[in-house]
Amino acid sequence: MNKTELVEAMAAKAGTSKKDTEAVLNAFIETVSDELQAKGKVQLVGFGTFETSERAARTGRNPQTGATTKIAACTAPKFKAGKALKDKVNTKAKKSKK
Repeated sequence: MNKTELVEAMAAKAGTSKKDTEAVLNAFIETVSDELQAKGKVQLVGFGTFETSERAARTGRNPQTGATTKIAACTAPKFKAGKALKDKVNTKAKKSKK
């Protein structure tokens, strides 16, 4: 599902226009991004938590040439799914296997 399909699905479920739904989705993305940039955390109980983690500098290897390269330290965004989301995903997976 891409962003356009997500907006259409959200608009249908919420009974709102695609334009309004897209504005809300963009505001959500921007707000979460701003909070993560400030090294904060966004926790949506039951859905999951958006946060950042620090990655140390390390040495990597180019798989084509075998040459080593230095990878700089960085801050990476990460998402940890909540229990309700995990349960819903696993329930759907169990139904599909039958």
